[in-house]
Amino acid sequence: MVATNEDWLAQVIEEPIDPDRPICDPHHHLGVDRSGVEPTYLLPEILADINGSGHNVVSTVFIETFAMFRAEGPEALKPVGEVEFMNGIAAASASGKYGPTRVCAGIIGYADFRLGKAVAETLDAQIAVGGGGTASGSRFKGIRFGGTWDAHPKVPNHRTQPSEFQFREEKFREGFAELAPRGLTFEAWCFHPQISEFTDLARAFPDQIFILDHFGGPVGVGPYRGKRDEIFAKWQTDIAKLATCPNVNAKLGGLQMEVNGFDWHKQEKPPTSQELADATRPYHDYTLEVFGTERCMFESNFPVDKVSCSYGVLWNSFKRLAADYSEDEKNALFHDNAVRVYGL
Repeated sequence: MVATNEDWLAQVIEEPIDPDRPICDPHHHLGVDRSGVEPTYLLPEILADINGSGHNVVSTVFIETFAMFRAEGPEALKPVGEVEFMNGIAAASASGKYGPTRVCAGIIGYADFRLGKAVAETLDAQIAVGGGGTASGSRFKGIRFGGTWDAHPKVPNHRTQPSEFQFREEKFREGFAELAPRGLTFEAWCFHPQISEFTDLARAFPDQIFILDHFGGPVGVGPYRGKRDEIFAKWQTDIAKLATCPNVNAKLGGLQMEVNGFDWHKQEKPPTSQELADATRPYHDYTLEVFGTERCMFESNFPVDKVSCSYGVLWNSFKRLAADYSEDEKNALFHDNAVRVYGL
């Protein structure tokens, strides 16, 4: 989550490009203030960003934030509380009383695969509180396990406290194997040095549906600052290998975080959509080249990326990046692929 920066963002206001195009935003977060610094970001806040943008966001997918875990009961079942809470938000949104956007049409939660096969109880409980006996009938669609790890103190590791080689560990994979039989997706958040670890996991579980978040997390802070060209070359090699796994989909977005090192938040004014598109085009173009438009989807990563830009400016940047694609390809990238992958 991010600190309030509305006055700064208000310096750059743009009319929406192609405002009628249906969008499924397949990656956003919701949460409550836990630090005393960050604002609460729930249904009213995301609707304010969506409605203020002028873009036609018809549905969204919530991605875990460790929000509203249960305070009591077995440790393994505490993450069920987050899915339960977000399903309530989804139900409120689905009533139509808050407008046409269906927020949290899909819900991605957290479960600790390091429990091994015992994680099955968590998954079944999450499916149930998501409103269905199976994943296809539930708003609960899968798990994200943050594997972002780095030895340098200026690179923030994930709240899951992963190990350096988390995706390879035997106990982790024992629990991970419980996903596919339930028809659940796996969302991977890693840093760019770990893309090869993710590729190994995807090859070991060919029947599992995978989604790579945020281009595999190219880092631009700490020991990686000032090495963008060098890192990009290595990133290209690793992304191309990952793309050979037909069970992996890629999210296009999540590059406006502080960890990516563009430092938009340090500027006097926020970037325009053209500036965002120019800065991030190499990542978008190459990922689309190797994955194809049928396995990619644009994502907002809000409110995390709000540290750098407004919701409207961000989606304008995506529309600039997709300008030369066909109508069918645009439909896939902005809406259809997300709906299909998550079974909305």
